[in-house]
Amino acid sequence: MVLPFHHTFPAIRGIQAGREYYISMCPVRLIPKLFSFDDEEIPAEMRAQRTLNRVRIPEIAQYILDNPSSYIFSAITVSINAEIKFEPISSEDIGMLKIPMDARFVINDGQHRRAAFEMALKENPEVGDETISVVFFLDVGLKRSQQMFTDLNRYAARPDPSLNILYDHRDRKAVLSKTVMKAVKIFNKLTDTERSSLPPRSSKLFTLSGIYTATNLLLANYKDVDFDKQSSLASQYWNAVAAQMSDWQDVLHKKVSAGELRRDYVHSHAVTLVGLGGAGAALLSLYPDDWANRLKPLQTINWERSNPAWDGSIIVGGSVHNNRTSRSFMISYLKKALGLPSEDI
Repeated sequence: MVLPFHHTFPAIRGIQAGREYYISMCPVRLIPKLFSFDDEEIPAEMRAQRTLNRVRIPEIAQYILDNPSSYIFSAITVSINAEIKFEPISSEDIGMLKIPMDARFVINDGQHRRAAFEMALKENPEVGDETISVVFFLDVGLKRSQQMFTDLNRYAARPDPSLNILYDHRDRKAVLSKTVMKAVKIFNKLTDTERSSLPPRSSKLFTLSGIYTATNLLLANYKDVDFDKQSSLASQYWNAVAAQMSDWQDVLHKKVSAGELRRDYVHSHAVTLVGLGGAGAALLSLYPDDWANRLKPLQTINWERSNPAWDGSIIVGGSVHNNRTSRSFMISYLKKALGLPSEDI
C-alpha cells in the first residue's frame, strides 16, 4: 500500500529476469537528497556497496565542472526497500512511479557519481537543473542488493590504457601523445593504438600508452610552454632517437619482423621508451641547443636481452618488466650512457 506522502517519478516500466524495474530521469539537485550510500561503519557483510573512495570524488566533480557542455554519465542503479505503486498513463509501461517517503534507497552502482554531483553543486548550483537517468529495482528487505552489486560489476572490464588515450580528446596529454605519434614516422607506422601489451606476432613495435608515458616524462620541464612547442620539441626528439636505432629502421623497412625484434631486444619495450623519455628530459634541460648530437651513444648500447645489465633490473624471470623499479633503472642507465649526471645504478 502506498502511503499518502510519497515521491513521484515519471518512469518507464520494464521486465528483467521476470522482475519489474523502472527507469526515470531525476534532477541532479535531488540526487544527494534522495539517494544515500551505506555508512562506512556498517560491517562489510551488511553493506551493498564498496566503501566510498573519497579520493576519487574531487576528480569526478571537477570533471563535471570543467566540462559543463560535454560531461556524460551512465545511469545510477538504486534498490528500493519499500512497497511501491506504478500508475500507467499513456500506455501500460509509461506512467508515474510512487514511492513512500519513508522508503530506503540504496545505491548499487553510482555512489561516486552521486557524491561528485553533491560536491559540484556547491560550486555550480546550475548543474542541479540537469538530469541523470536512474534505474530502480524493487528489493523489499534489501535481500538482493549485495548480489546485485556483484552482478553489475561481474563482467565490468576497464578499457585498455592505449585505447583510452586514443579515444580521449579532452586530456591535453593524450592529445599531445597522439600528435607526436603522427609526427614521428616510425611511431606512426609501428604503434598499436588499441593495446598496451603486444602479442608475439604483432606487426607493431610500440604502444600508444608507452609513447604517452615516455613523452610526458620527456616534457617534464616544459609543462608551461604552449602545445605547439611541446609537440614540436617532442617530435624532434623522438625522430632524432629513431635515427640512432638502426634496428627500429629495419622493422620499418621490413628487413626484420617486429615480433623478432621484441623477442630478442629490449629497446622497443615501454620500459626503454620511458628510460629514453626520462634521460631525454635531462638532456634537453642541460643541452637545449646541442641535445641531438649527444644521442649517438645510443648506437653503441647492447640492447639484446642477453645483456647482463638487464638481468634482474628490467628482465626478471625471462620477462621484460615495466614497473617503477625497472623504469628508474633504465632512466639512470641511459643517463650514464649519454654522459649525463646520474645516480648510481
